[in-house]
Amino acid sequence: MLSEQSAATVRATLPAVGASLGEITERFYDGLFTAHPELLRDLFNRGNQAAGTQRQALAASIAAFAAHLVEHPDERPDVMLSRIAHKHASLGVAPDQYAIVHQHLFAAVAEVLGDAITPEVAAAWDEVYWLMANALIAIEKRLYGASGQTGWRTWRVAGRVEETEDVATFQLRPADGDPVPDFRPGQYVSVRVELPDGARQIRQYSLSAAPGSPLRQFSVKRVSGGAAPDGEVSAHLHAHVREGDALELSAPYGDLVLDATEAPLLLASAGIGVTPMIAMLEELARTGHGSPVTVVHADRSPAAHALRADHEGFAAKLPDADVHFWYEEGAHESARTGRADLATVPVAPGTRAYLCGPLPFMRAVRTQLIDKGVAPADIHYEVFGPDLWLAQG
Repeated sequence: MLSEQSAATVRATLPAVGASLGEITERFYDGLFTAHPELLRDLFNRGNQAAGTQRQALAASIAAFAAHLVEHPDERPDVMLSRIAHKHASLGVAPDQYAIVHQHLFAAVAEVLGDAITPEVAAAWDEVYWLMANALIAIEKRLYGASGQTGWRTWRVAGRVEETEDVATFQLRPADGDPVPDFRPGQYVSVRVELPDGARQIRQYSLSAAPGSPLRQFSVKRVSGGAAPDGEVSAHLHAHVREGDALELSAPYGDLVLDATEAPLLLASAGIGVTPMIAMLEELARTGHGSPVTVVHADRSPAAHALRADHEGFAAKLPDADVHFWYEEGAHESARTGRADLATVPVAPGTRAYLCGPLPFMRAVRTQLIDKGVAPADIHYEVFGPDLWLAQG
């Protein structure tokens, strides 16, 4: 994939470039948004920009892609590329935007590294960029074609359910009256809303009901307080969106999907990470999945456990389900106190695992699953927001 000359140059300069990627991406976004303020207003997540998490994720993805090219020259990191491409497709990213990114990214590289960026080094990293960009463009083109939807579609809120103090479920019908398109359990949709300052911000929410319903359903946790900025879109949805209101949705995307399989399954979630697991469980119950299914969930308290009745109800419909809940606060007759710990949880040979929740939770669960003999290739995860798994080592 990468020419021999460029591979040698990238291998030699990767430590220096990698060490500077944090500063490079900061300068990149500053330059990009100065030249194109509409991208920050209407495409990029302003909360993630303010928190710096998007910069970390971009730096990690570039470094990981470059390292993969030089360490595995005959392979492409398709898992990472697929995750990025699904997110881009849900945002409506267009091929011509990659040229804009290239312009401002390489201006930032030159600004930060100065004379170290010789023509040879610039050419090698240019090759890395376009290998990654063109791979993403190709994947996104296929995703757009498969979705059958161009741009945004208007839906009407048919119902709203207050799941917990901070989580609401929205049920929607297409405003045009056409059928609800199918999707795969575990996928998400992007929701675009206009905020008071005129910005049209976009966020992704996992679909929390199985395919086949005449409604599109997703559940939203209100993000507020703490060290991070308040969630602009989640706060808007909670405060202002009621039955009869209109929302703009993308087609469903996401590669953490439940495949047809007879393998034993483990669905592990924490907090609002429960949402894709509910859709998976409902689908397993609907299709009569007969192999063992282990359900793991951790939450702050029973009252904070969104969709708990569905969590328990769908699992109860399965012929071989084993349910394990943990709550940090508050007792519950069918749960344990504290944080999730799989030490005493039986895991069947050949288990395929799906994880969704805060990164520390998923890292801990993944480590325990591997210790129990689950193959790393059989452990799949979804990160809500920028994917910082690589960024945090």
